[in-house]
Amino acid sequence: MNTSLDRILKTEFSEIMEKNYIDYAMSVIIARALPDVRDGLKPVQRRTLYDMYELGIRSDKPYRKSARIVGDTMGKYHPHGDSSIYDALVVMSQDFKKGLPLVDGHGNFGNIEGDGAAAMRYTEARLEKITEEAFLGDLDKDVVDFVPNFDETEKEPSVLPVRIPNFLVNGSEGIAVGMATSTPPHNLGEVIDATKAYMNDPELSTAQLMRYIKGPDFPTGGIVINKDELREIYETGMGKIRIRGRIEEEKAKGGKVNLVITEIPYTMIGMNIGKFLLDVADLVESRKTTDIVDISNQSSKEGIRIVLELKKDADIENLKNLLYKKTRLEDTFGVNMLAICNGRPETMGLKSILKANVDFQIEVATRKYNTLLNKELEKREIQEGLIKACNVIDLIIEILRGSKDRAMAKKCLVEGDTTGIKFKSRESQGMAAQLMFTEKQANAILEMRLYKLIGLEIEALIKEHDETVANIYRYEDILESRDSMMQVLINDLDEFKKKYARKRRTEITNAEEAVYVEKEAEEMDVMFLMDRFGYARIIDMPTFERNKETAYEENRFVFQCKNTGKIVIFTNTGQLHSVKVKDLPFGKFRDKGVPIDNVSNFSAESEFIVYAASQSDLNLYRLIFVTANSMCKVVSGGEFDVSKRTVAATNLMDGDEVVSVIKFVDLKSIIMRTSGGFFLRFDPETIPEKKKTAVGVRGMKLNPGDKVEAVYYIQIGQEDLTIEHNGKQLELSRLKLGTRDSKGTKVRV
Repeated sequence: MNTSLDRILKTEFSEIMEKNYIDYAMSVIIARALPDVRDGLKPVQRRTLYDMYELGIRSDKPYRKSARIVGDTMGKYHPHGDSSIYDALVVMSQDFKKGLPLVDGHGNFGNIEGDGAAAMRYTEARLEKITEEAFLGDLDKDVVDFVPNFDETEKEPSVLPVRIPNFLVNGSEGIAVGMATSTPPHNLGEVIDATKAYMNDPELSTAQLMRYIKGPDFPTGGIVINKDELREIYETGMGKIRIRGRIEEEKAKGGKVNLVITEIPYTMIGMNIGKFLLDVADLVESRKTTDIVDISNQSSKEGIRIVLELKKDADIENLKNLLYKKTRLEDTFGVNMLAICNGRPETMGLKSILKANVDFQIEVATRKYNTLLNKELEKREIQEGLIKACNVIDLIIEILRGSKDRAMAKKCLVEGDTTGIKFKSRESQGMAAQLMFTEKQANAILEMRLYKLIGLEIEALIKEHDETVANIYRYEDILESRDSMMQVLINDLDEFKKKYARKRRTEITNAEEAVYVEKEAEEMDVMFLMDRFGYARIIDMPTFERNKETAYEENRFVFQCKNTGKIVIFTNTGQLHSVKVKDLPFGKFRDKGVPIDNVSNFSAESEFIVYAASQSDLNLYRLIFVTANSMCKVVSGGEFDVSKRTVAATNLMDGDEVVSVIKFVDLKSIIMRTSGGFFLRFDPETIPEKKKTAVGVRGMKLNPGDKVEAVYYIQIGQEDLTIEHNGKQLELSRLKLGTRDSKGTKVRV
């Protein structure tokens, strides 16, 4: 019997995949992407700060190379690649991303406009002073649990003993598996005030706590414009914060006014500033506004300064609203205050975040003062032994001189055992037998130096003992009384607020939605050009007149229209797509233009453009439709004056498609050509007028499998129309005039 087969476990593949994926997801959620609500840090941030603490890179010490920090962190605690560690280090140093930078960076650590940091071998860093005091200060007092690192060769803190609600102060952003966190930064002073208020009265409601925390405080400033919605956001931990940049007006030469953007929305940090500049340029190019003369980015280390130069008598308020509506100068910050709480991810409101933080502060403080109390109790024990020893110092000296070794002397001090010790008198031996020092006291006495017997040293010892007793009383009071504990925590918070708080940068208000009133453009005639690749543009009439011949040679559709009107395009699928002329780029003759499917519902992948015209022009004419199955009809152009962007221009039978659409103007003959080489020339007046929803009538009898592949038109007064057929020239006017719905003639040439 094969015993190895007995150990084979049969299970569903889906169950294995499900279990492994859940394990992977939880690993990403807990150990990578989400911050812990207690210290507000992700694992990579926590490990980087702890490694800097271990390396001794303090705020008062020289900077150390970032590469050293990254390498040490990766080798000891975070084996997930150097880029994630360096990125975390960079972000913790950027004052435009963090309300309270935790790392003091030296060198190029990137900027608000999106330029990245220099390579880690060029930059240096050290801890900020508040990081030492509020994040790492009590690690030596057994305030948090230490756990093995990834290979169990080192120990690392499971959480840092952060003494401020860092989760709120610095916020956090991260994407896990199936969930994401997005917490805005807040003002340190306001968060501390709210924490103190909660400590004094845990029954406070979210609305009452918001008397202290007005709302988010972004490092980039800006204006939060939905103040009334903040309460629900802070109660649920989810919602959307609408933020605007700050625009100021500056007087310029000649009575003009410049708009200067001095603060941007937090979401515009990075490459979005460049995107904003491009969006403003697009507004000018597309003539959405004609008030902007020039735009320049004059931002520097001193702050944001984007200058819009305006023409005289510009409508400033309307232009501001345009910027808010059409650019990211007004944006939305999605809030989802998701964090690890009690070992699992949880979306938390303001009150639950403060509760978790206060509970953590109490836990840390309890462990801290228990550690300090034990140390003071140990000190008191030794101090009391030394004081007692000083009172009987002559006896102790006699014991030491009469003992053969340390063990004999110690046994006498602890147990009063005088066996083997030589005394000067029976009285001394009797007194020695009554000694009852503790082990620690005996060791301290045996290690005591002679200079400790000086009078001043004894006085200092007694004074130190009094301080120790006072400390013990204080620590016991803190540990036994909640009020005393709260007062200690509040005093610490007050100290941090005094040293590190700053004024609020973000304004909180209610503002009406920006309403942009689009100015009516002055109506004028323009020319529409579309090349064979579907790129369309508008040019003015003088430009067209100078380039008329080239325009017709290089473009598939060329016609006049109004700049306030619409363009309609007919496709082989029987659809009509309309495009506003103002949505097309207005520029120079050699400009490329924009793909027509970018400004309409037309899809170049599934449709082909058969005809294009000005919608207002169609109202004056009738159109002829011809399909591959030779169905034809005449439709009044007025039927295509519709408001929808896409409608059905005709009704097609299954497998049929539109081959030709043209205006019915001065037409003498219509010629249909099939793929089988048949031609039929007949009078277009014999085609009946139908509604656009009609299928039409048959224009030509087709052999099985044959299709109409081209349609030609001869206009009244036109001498001839020649095409190439079977490699030779064919004069269509020589074709015999037939009747509609006949078979036509096969032409071999």
